[in-house]
Order: sequence, then C-alpha cells, then structure tokens
Amino acid sequence: MNRSSHALALTMGDPAGIGPDVTLAAWRDRVALGLPAFFLIGDLQMLKARATLVGLDIPITEATPETAASLFATALPVLPLELAKPVRPGQPDPDNGATVIEAIRLAVELTLAGHARGVVTNPIAKSVLYAAGFGFPGHTEYLAHLSGEALGKAVTPVMLLAGPHLRVAPVTIHIPLKDVPSALTTEAIIETARIMASDLASRFGIHSPRIAISGLNPHAGEDGALGKEDAEIVAPAIAALQAEGIDAFGPLPADTMFHAEARAGYDAALCMYHDQALIPAKTLGFHDSVNVTLGLPFIRTSPDHGTAFSLAGTGTARADSLVAAIKLAGTMADTESRRTSSAG
Repeated sequence: MNRSSHALALTMGDPAGIGPDVTLAAWRDRVALGLPAFFLIGDLQMLKARATLVGLDIPITEATPETAASLFATALPVLPLELAKPVRPGQPDPDNGATVIEAIRLAVELTLAGHARGVVTNPIAKSVLYAAGFGFPGHTEYLAHLSGEALGKAVTPVMLLAGPHLRVAPVTIHIPLKDVPSALTTEAIIETARIMASDLASRFGIHSPRIAISGLNPHAGEDGALGKEDAEIVAPAIAALQAEGIDAFGPLPADTMFHAEARAGYDAALCMYHDQALIPAKTLGFHDSVNVTLGLPFIRTSPDHGTAFSLAGTGTARADSLVAAIKLAGTMADTESRRTSSAG
C-alpha cells in the first residue's frame, strides 16, 4: 500500500480543551503554512460547534482515511467518532474519556495498517482519563502498549523534544527528582541513546547523528567531588555506545551544553532527567517545540502543551505547536518513505 498518498491521523484530544480550536486554526492556515494533509478523528458535530463558537467559517466534512487526502484542500476531513456527552469548552467530562482513548487507539491502528502516514495527538487531560478508567500514565505509555500488542514484543518509547534550535531527550521522565539517581542506569542510557541514533537516522535523515550526553551532577560530577554517578554510570554508557559506532560524547556539564556555540557541535542531546532536558527545550522553543515519541513502529508527534481548558472556545489559543507537530510528522514520514524506497 502506498502510505505516502495518505494523510496524517490527528486525534481530537480532550474535546473540552484547545485541541479542536488549534486543529481548526491549523486547517484554516494550511496553505500559508504549507501543511501536509491530515484528518481529525473525533466528533463531527462537536467540531462544527467549536468552529461557530470561535468564529471560524470552515467547511468540515466526513471522511475516510482513503478520501481524506483528496478532501483536505477544500474541507477539514473528519473520521467521525461520536462523543457520549455534549461538550462544554473548559469543562472536561470523564464520560467522554472512552471516546478520547478510542481516537488514539484508532489512529495507531490505521497508521500501522498503512492507512495513515503517522499519528499526531492533541493534548489529553490525564486526570480526566484516569476517572474514565485509563490505566496508563499518559499518551506515551499507551502508545508503547499498543505498539507492543501489534508487534508481539515490548517497546521502549523515548520522549524527544524537537524545536528549531534543539533536539533533546531525557533518560528518566516523570519521576520525583529524589528518585532519579537510583532509577538511572548505564543500561537505560545506552538503550535510550540507541533508539535516538536509530530514529534520528531513519526519520530525521541525520546520517551518523552526534549525540551530546549530559552528566547527572553539577559540573558532571567534578571528578567525583560532586557525585560519583557520572563516572560510574554515565561514562561507561558513553564508552559502550562509542564501541558500537554511535557518535556519543560526554558526560558534559549541563549548564554549559545548551548555548548556541555548544549546540552547533551536536545533532541531539541526551539528559539524565526531565527538567534538565525540558527547561532548555522550552526556553529555546516554547511555542514551536514538538513532542516526538521515538522507538515506536510508527511516527508520532504532539504539540508541546496541555489542554489549556481556560482558553478553550475563546479563539485565543495559539496553534504554533500543533502546526509544528503536523509539519514535523509530515517531514519524518517523507524521510522514512525515501529511506524505505532507496533500501528497496
């Protein structure tokens, strides 16, 4: 099947959040922004009501994955998925949680089957989905679960923040800072870096990517004076990666590896914990950074922001990050398609 002729699958996210708003704005500006074709998996009537509420006169039409790309130029294609309850912007309802989850599952299923080029996810509200019985910490873990089911083996997802000035991933993610040293292992660093190197080559088109690896402690441990983890955990991982032919180097002091001159020396950075990676990512590209999940058998991107319930339905939500996520997913799909074609 020629996947390149299809559109990207965009999930609606929490319908009470800004996902519908920014989706509408992205389609409105599709020509000026040069966006690749996408279709939304969500409630058709909800989307029409939101367009009216925010004052956007946008044609919205029912579509299938097969017809979405051809319809995209003249209307926003929607693969209908009816919500259980009417939506009030800014007021999330757990009764709609099952449909939000189903939109994610369906997007993955369609992409794995070759009916979509990749998955772009609008923001969800985890607490709302938990109330609906969602059994995963967030999007990333659920996507890894779905991937594992499809492949018949465990999948390790890696969260990469990709912006115009920096690509960076953390080894440990949503855990308390006090738990990071005990959770950090040489094996985890190696596995994360391997996945980064593979996906940066296959989906970003970066041959032999240069990966800068931070230390855990201030000054990367200062030769053990400020902690032994950098010498005992991080450095052995870097040595193992280099032995495999991966262009990794460090451990580097995190406070000096994100200025412009330093960033010119690498293609992506690997950090030891959440804030060490996300503070520079969001400082350098708050509105246009993209959350990319590496290590999956399909492309997945997401805007790097939450549901912003207070902005839903007001017409003031910025679509920059969703636009960047759609663009990047399209570029990644093109790169992967070219690589697959040349390999064949």
